[in-house]
Amino acid sequence: MELNILHLYPDLMSLYGEYANLRVLCRHLAVMGVQAAVQAVEPEDAPDFGSADMIYMGAGTERGQKAALTALSGSAAALRAAAERGAVILFTGNAMETLGTSVTDAAGKVWHGLGLASYTTRETEKRVPVDVIAKPVLWDAAAVGFMNKCSVTAGITEPLFSELPLGFGNDAERGAEGYVSGNVFATHLTGPVLVKNPEFTDLIIRRLYALRGWQLPETLPTLPHEKEAYAVTLRELTARIQK
Repeated sequence: MELNILHLYPDLMSLYGEYANLRVLCRHLAVMGVQAAVQAVEPEDAPDFGSADMIYMGAGTERGQKAALTALSGSAAALRAAAERGAVILFTGNAMETLGTSVTDAAGKVWHGLGLASYTTRETEKRVPVDVIAKPVLWDAAAVGFMNKCSVTAGITEPLFSELPLGFGNDAERGAEGYVSGNVFATHLTGPVLVKNPEFTDLIIRRLYALRGWQLPETLPTLPHEKEAYAVTLRELTARIQK
């Protein structure tokens, strides 16, 4: 069994070691006997979204984000087509903002988004670097992570997380965060988010298996110490709320 994964701009958009999201996903898949071929896509490349089972982009600087948007502008329709046929799309950090209709930068310039969703983002002068606890919509265990953003995203009616007991949501303190529609997942959470949250990794694996029509094993693999690390992080962040 084989999967094709596109990693968009791993040098430009990997501010918080976001490449590790695909590393941990591929390790899980390998235990399950799935060979995941990860193709790095650089800004000068024309990405082949038509053959991709999964498309990933991580966090970057504000300047890097705009460069990524510029590079992807000619491929927006192909990316939307991939989403419509069920390819798994995961954008983390400020890559999330590119999936909306626009990003207005701090100078007031409006950058056209990729149009997979109808939300808009406006950069602000306030930067929010904060640890996060989030309540997922699609799985039971609380999610943990980190975000460092200077933006407000408005117009999301389908958040990935219903609220943040700790952290700043899309447009409000402790509000809803992220975006999900079908197999399109977006969140400002970094950390990297799949490394920190095994149940999110399991969800991505389930969606990939369903896309391919493969029979899912009764139990999904657990890597050494990942659940223990998750429990420690959740306990430490929960203690901050209780103080």
